[in-house]
Amino acid sequence: MNIKTQTPGFIATDELLNYINDHVSKLSIVSDRIIEAQVCLKVEKSDTRENKFCEVKLVIPGNDLFASAHKQSFEEAVTTSVNALRQQVVKWKESQNAKTQRGVTIKG
Repeated sequence: MNIKTQTPGFIATDELLNYINDHVSKLSIVSDRIIEAQVCLKVEKSDTRENKFCEVKLVIPGNDLFASAHKQSFEEAVTTSVNALRQQVVKWKESQNAKTQRGVTIKG
């Protein structure tokens, strides 16, 4: 899986980039069909402390999955987004397996 990270408006530290790569790459354990992950980190102007924003888009054949989160730190936002995507990938795999099984049942 290819991981692309964008950080408009600031330069991310190597530590943050490694954190992102470690957490996002673990999604490939759930499905080997993930082609690419596009991560975008932003700092939004806000009166609250939860002004760190993370968007993650997974490119999967026939379907793209997306999750985003606002948190106090980028690490929390990345973790929340990746956990949401993990659940989406599991559901996606289940639906793909169900389609395959229905196809086999119909033919047989």
